[in-house]
Amino acid sequence: MELSLFVLEICFSIIVLLCNPVSLKSDASLFPSDFLFGTSSSSYQFEGAFLSDGKGLNNWDVFTHKPGNIMDGSNGDIAVDHYHRYLEDLDLMNHIGVNSYRFSISWARILPKGRFGSVNKAGINFYNKLINALLLKGIQPFVSLTHYDIPQELENRYEAWLSPQVQEDFKYYADICFKYFGDRVKYWTTFNEPNVVAIRGYRSGIYPPSRCSSSFGNCSSGDSEKEPFIAAHNMILSHAAAVDIYRTKYQKQQGGSIGIVMNAIWYEPISNSLKDKQAAERTQAFYMNWFLDPIIMGKYPAEMQEILASNLPVFSNHDQEKLKSGLDFIGVNHYTSFYIRDCMFSVCEQGPGSSKTEGFALRTANKDGVLIGESTAVDWLYVYPQGMDKIITYIKERYNNIPMFITENGFGDNDKRDGLIEESLNDVNRVEYVSVYLDALAAALRKGADVRGYFLWSLLDNFEWTSGFTIRFGLHHVDYTTLKRTPRGSAIWYKQFISNHTTTHKILMPKHDPGSQRQYFKTI
Repeated sequence: MELSLFVLEICFSIIVLLCNPVSLKSDASLFPSDFLFGTSSSSYQFEGAFLSDGKGLNNWDVFTHKPGNIMDGSNGDIAVDHYHRYLEDLDLMNHIGVNSYRFSISWARILPKGRFGSVNKAGINFYNKLINALLLKGIQPFVSLTHYDIPQELENRYEAWLSPQVQEDFKYYADICFKYFGDRVKYWTTFNEPNVVAIRGYRSGIYPPSRCSSSFGNCSSGDSEKEPFIAAHNMILSHAAAVDIYRTKYQKQQGGSIGIVMNAIWYEPISNSLKDKQAAERTQAFYMNWFLDPIIMGKYPAEMQEILASNLPVFSNHDQEKLKSGLDFIGVNHYTSFYIRDCMFSVCEQGPGSSKTEGFALRTANKDGVLIGESTAVDWLYVYPQGMDKIITYIKERYNNIPMFITENGFGDNDKRDGLIEESLNDVNRVEYVSVYLDALAAALRKGADVRGYFLWSLLDNFEWTSGFTIRFGLHHVDYTTLKRTPRGSAIWYKQFISNHTTTHKILMPKHDPGSQRQYFKTI
């Protein structure tokens, strides 16, 4: 280790222990030996290599190349070049001591034209190399089939999530991934935050395919009152199709599990009135339960059915059968919380959540001039750690304590390209945020919540969607000119936390046989 890094580790360790004693107070006994501590990423935000080795265009490739869509005019063509630097990044993970890494597969790297073209063997080879390299270091792959990105070919052919045809494409894609990687991948998720895709892609239009009505955003086409629910319906049924394939063809032999990842915000009633409490419940129905209820219970939330009526698609008897496949676990991406004010029975101003298609519930961070929590450089992220405990407890109680993983949680800061790098490396605010949120996670575990892992967003600074490279979430600072990775104080803190709260289980992998897909591993 370089001397400068060694000195940084010693100095930051002292600062954390003296100035932030709460950071290591969680009860180690709450985390079983097989608890997953990791970091999260996604293919578009990390990989780069956007047209390398046979990869096709995806929706984000096209979207980011249109002027005005990304805050700083950037794109993910190179991102942080994880495609070429993954071995270096695995060394960073190994140094921290994580036992799992959550990443997504680029659908267009595997199937450049969806089911209308051939499998890209170079894409298969890349993910085989990544998975094998992870396992050699004792790091479990935790894989999302799609994290916002979809082959542009499917958008061009039939408008992607607006067509039932997409269900066949997703099923076909999932089958290929299970076939080539499932002997080594034990944790699968079908979608990352489909609720965000439906809302930002088809209601506000700020994400591809940029569809919305004039009252919700500035789009050339779309229907914000109907299309989000059509897209969501097709994503739900695509999830069911992929799970059915996994259950019937692969799960027994491969021994893995499969779930879905939801963006999960805690919504706090702005008052103790019954109206505001009901509004907070409606907001969850129209945001997270919108997807989880059909997948787990086989039907949309009652609040959605009552308010939306015929605007809400109906599951056929055949769909109901598909939905019985359910899921094995719920991935929870939780960062922040908001207050909710009733707009159904009370008069309130227009704003986020106040429309009929959002449940008549105004979302705000402000109550009587006071924010719900400390604001951050990210305009939607407020520090309200008790929201972690509350959202986990809510999911536990609503869905009969189905196993959960905290698949994302993290702290974003402004890019400081004009400042000294030392300012960015000394990220005490990130450490404090992660510390109090892990304490809140521990509180939920004490109440019996079946949470089996925690993934911090993210290992590296990266391309943050419409914010481009203006926001940094990484445990490691990335110089976007040289792509040099430098550990922040938070990386050192996370290493200490993991060391104090886990028992390491290494996974040994034999030498890879290029002529054989199947690999065998044993845990020691």
